[in-house]
Amino acid sequence: MIRVKRREFAGDVCEQIVYSVKDGSGSLWRKERKPKFANQDERDSFNNAVSLRRFTKILNCFPATALYSTLTLGPEDECHDFEEAKILLNAYIRVLKYHYPDVRLVAVMGRGKHTHRIHYHIVSDGVPPEEIRKYWKYGTIQRVEPLREHNYYNGVDHGRDYSGLARYLHDHWTPEQGGRRRWKQTNNLIRPETEEPKVIKRNYTEHNPPRPPKGYKLVDTRAGKYGFIYFKYVKVPPKDKNCRR
Repeated sequence: MIRVKRREFAGDVCEQIVYSVKDGSGSLWRKERKPKFANQDERDSFNNAVSLRRFTKILNCFPATALYSTLTLGPEDECHDFEEAKILLNAYIRVLKYHYPDVRLVAVMGRGKHTHRIHYHIVSDGVPPEEIRKYWKYGTIQRVEPLREHNYYNGVDHGRDYSGLARYLHDHWTPEQGGRRRWKQTNNLIRPETEEPKVIKRNYTEHNPPRPPKGYKLVDTRAGKYGFIYFKYVKVPPKDKNCRR
């Protein structure tokens, strides 16, 4: 067996993965093996983790100009099921794309914890905030604001690491919504950049991580099944005395 590492950059976040491949396999690429599930709950938990990881990378690839919006439905357009809600969301996105063909966006639907009314969250880039408000005809927009430049996890500034927001939005999905994908996206999203895997000679462990890329700092380490070790780095954010925690 030989040890290999590869790096993937999603916006200001770098994930470095260390794993093993068989000698003479002919390829240094290796996909994570799915574990054997004891029951449906374990399967659902695994699929949820995979989906969240993918969604987090999508959000982290949004640029600093991106906006976060919360859209609600008015009394006349209130939807009681998600099939109706999808129709309104799709119509709104079509209007945005008509006026701003290069818009990049991700949208999720959910129900309010107390009101149980359906609402939407959208992360977008390429549409001015006033235009986001202008074309929403089905209710009110609670917020349109830039994504945070400083995100704190356990008291540590992760800069433009939106894993917290990603988890919050991803958890809006319920089986009631149906479908396999838990969000709607445009096809022109920025994709993570994955480097070619490299053979390594050092014995990296959770306590002996690889050196961070220049300008980055290590913020998380975890070991997965089948010998995978994940190292998470974030670009060192600029100091901002007025940043929000």
